[in-house]
Amino acid sequence: MKGPLPLLSLLCFLTFLLQGAAPATFTITNSCDYTVWPGILSNAGAPPPSTTGFALPSGQSLAVTVASAWSGRIWARTLCATNSSSGAFACATADCGSGAVECSGRGAAPPATLAEFTLAGGTGGDDFYDVSLVDGFNVPVLVAPQAPPPPPPPAAAQGNGSCQATGCPADLNRACPAELRVVAGGAGAEAVACRSACEAFAEAEYCCSGAYGSPATCAPTAYSRLFKGACPAAYSYAYDDATSTFTCAAAGGSYSVVFCPGASSLKSGGNPEAAGLPPSIPTMEFSGDASSLMTSRNAVVALLQMAVFSAMSWQ
Repeated sequence: MKGPLPLLSLLCFLTFLLQGAAPATFTITNSCDYTVWPGILSNAGAPPPSTTGFALPSGQSLAVTVASAWSGRIWARTLCATNSSSGAFACATADCGSGAVECSGRGAAPPATLAEFTLAGGTGGDDFYDVSLVDGFNVPVLVAPQAPPPPPPPAAAQGNGSCQATGCPADLNRACPAELRVVAGGAGAEAVACRSACEAFAEAEYCCSGAYGSPATCAPTAYSRLFKGACPAAYSYAYDDATSTFTCAAAGGSYSVVFCPGASSLKSGGNPEAAGLPPSIPTMEFSGDASSLMTSRNAVVALLQMAVFSAMSWQ
């Protein structure tokens, strides 16, 4: 009679695991005044979601299921179209390079605003989530747990927990420095994305690489401070962990991802389709010629230094 007991215990254990492995859900909402094409990429070892890319018209939502312990990123692509000759699908910002609406394991080409997740999978641990501008910015994003948050812990222990919403609701394309601007439609067109300083200049100081490849040596720069000032809860550079990583133990893997959460503020100047661009993929241009890049960059640094000096002088 002793033989079946280990097998029975194993079956009970497996049943418990299966019961606790219900899929997680991301409800993705487009509050922009234009269509976006969300892309989804699983981290290495994480199973693929129910879809990796789709069109999401203005005002619509779609629920996407992922594994309970899923990790990966979600972003919005803009100004997308299918080439009438080749049949290849591509987007002007955050394209994943798959040639199709589904990204199928490919990530976003910067600049792209990224919503990043690592789910606990019902183990009793915390989910981790953030919105990152490390790869630049193209669309405002808000992330929020869908389950009611638990009672907040004591103030001294709150940190970035308590299932708080986070994101970058501001339209950084409007305030993007000239040397970081990405425009579509030719000279004088509005910015449709804002590059990171790392992508624009490829220097170790901005990329947190080489001699700057650690938290001790890679500090915020004039450009990351501009991003941080506009979106205090979002990652502005690689080691911006203290104020940018959020946790939740109560969400059960259910999160809301909203593109353009402040859509009413984007109706003039925030819509990449507002300029009457053709349905084909527009030519992308980086604003500012080569001789002006260093001048503009130095101007930004000088203005920030003046602001800091003025603030200190009033203390």
